[in-house]
Amino acid sequence: MVEDDLGSADAIMRLAFGTARGLPDPESTFGDRDIVRSRFRAAPDCAWVAELAGDVVGSVFAARWGSFGFFGPLSVRPDHWDRGIGGRLLQPVLASFTGWGVRQGGLFTFAASLKHLGLYQKHGFWPGALTLVTAKAAGLRSQGEYALFSDERSSGEGRLLEEVGALTDRVFPGLDLEREIRAVYAQGLGDTVLLRGAVTLEGMAVCHRGAGSEAGGDDCYVKFAAVLPGDGAGERFERLLDACEAFAERSGAARLTAGVNTGRLDAYRRLLARGFRAEQIGLSMFLRPAESRFDTTADYVLDDLR
Repeated sequence: MVEDDLGSADAIMRLAFGTARGLPDPESTFGDRDIVRSRFRAAPDCAWVAELAGDVVGSVFAARWGSFGFFGPLSVRPDHWDRGIGGRLLQPVLASFTGWGVRQGGLFTFAASLKHLGLYQKHGFWPGALTLVTAKAAGLRSQGEYALFSDERSSGEGRLLEEVGALTDRVFPGLDLEREIRAVYAQGLGDTVLLRGAVTLEGMAVCHRGAGSEAGGDDCYVKFAAVLPGDGAGERFERLLDACEAFAERSGAARLTAGVNTGRLDAYRRLLARGFRAEQIGLSMFLRPAESRFDTTADYVLDDLR
């Protein structure tokens, strides 16, 4: 993908997903959320298009989080569905996963679509747990204490990213959110919430905020969050949720949204207990699911791989 492809890729993604969902105005899908441009600018080497006769007819994005990779959205113009273009778009993704040496790859897809299930199984992805995208009104629990990446980076960005990396490595060996954190800051998409303990960093959350980000509108969207595993992880998770709710309220957001893989069952239950309600249901699928697990019950992680 190159810069000149962004307009076509954005229009096709909205049309494709709106058509698949049966929306009356499919081209307005996602509203003022920006997915195509923000992901391309974050990682232009992880974005590809499909062309026919010089016209863009589909696109796909991938993310490299250190030892874990995922892709999406993958979209094809509806008048070119069922012509094998989706499978062709997967080829550079799978080649990249191999080249990156990821321990596991993943995706989020429609839970009720046998077509998508079959496509991804054909390429080695197998079903995991359901993933719920949840939301609640902001401003109801705004007492959480936190620091922000944007405030602390001036004292040593490299050291700060090493702290985050040490935390995420404990969750899944080699997991690294540096690229996401840098992209959110550089593009002004939101910020990264940091939960500090007496000695070490105990939690972090990459949050998008408002129009032009992946949140859109008046939303604050937790794209990824994690706390140190082990004894007390559940309580640390509660404090991180407090921090995210406080950040959302203080940034003027009307809603806080977060995705959770139900393989992390206690994390899901804790969201429900705080008033989060499911708005979208999807299926997580994983490449090499028997070798590594990115969705264990012991971990408190928020992500939805959309």
